[in-house]
Amino acid sequence: MNRPCVNCLKGLVTFLNFICWLCGAFIVGFGEFQMMHSRFGSLTTSFWPIYPANTLIVTGTIVTCVCFLGIMGALKENRCMLITFFLLLFILMLVELAMACVFLVYEREIDTFFEKDLMRSLETYRNSTSAGNLTIKEDFDVVQHIFRCCGVHGVADWEGNVPLSCCTKNPCNIIPQPNWQEGCHLKLRNWFARNFLSTGAGVVSLFILQFICMCFTVPIFCQFSHNGYGYK
Repeated sequence: MNRPCVNCLKGLVTFLNFICWLCGAFIVGFGEFQMMHSRFGSLTTSFWPIYPANTLIVTGTIVTCVCFLGIMGALKENRCMLITFFLLLFILMLVELAMACVFLVYEREIDTFFEKDLMRSLETYRNSTSAGNLTIKEDFDVVQHIFRCCGVHGVADWEGNVPLSCCTKNPCNIIPQPNWQEGCHLKLRNWFARNFLSTGAGVVSLFILQFICMCFTVPIFCQFSHNGYGYK
């Protein structure tokens, strides 16, 4: 392969890795946005490792670091950087596949943990004093208000002590208080499913881009090895 072809291939690899790096940076930013504006973190304490915001931030950070290594390796024609990039990218793709399999296989177990966390948060809310556990109270009230739901499985979960956030009227000045009848577990589960669906679509697109980067890295690495590039 002559030098112009090598330069063209190097430019293509650099461009693809730059696009991949931008995707990773966007994923990190979007994850940070979700983490700052989401009000569900205190309600799902055992669910945090696979919470969408956490998954986005961790995945995006790793992707940006790996793709930056690929950019520098291609620009500097450094075989050591390209080998490291290839191995890290291959491991990252395996981890992404493993995570997808875990979500598919343990979907019911994840839902069970989620339901238990919500019930624990509701009991904490119900048994707390007016000045206690304010974070859980505020988050639960926000969830019930936004999703128009009440309790975990229904209004009966509050055992008669129904908070104003369950009221269907705003302001709630009617006695008896009209409440939403549907529980928050089902609505939150559907919300998480939509988030994981959009996250999964993004991960699949990123996986395809990573695979293309890895495929183009092999010939450019072989060419650098054949011509003795990368020893400087």
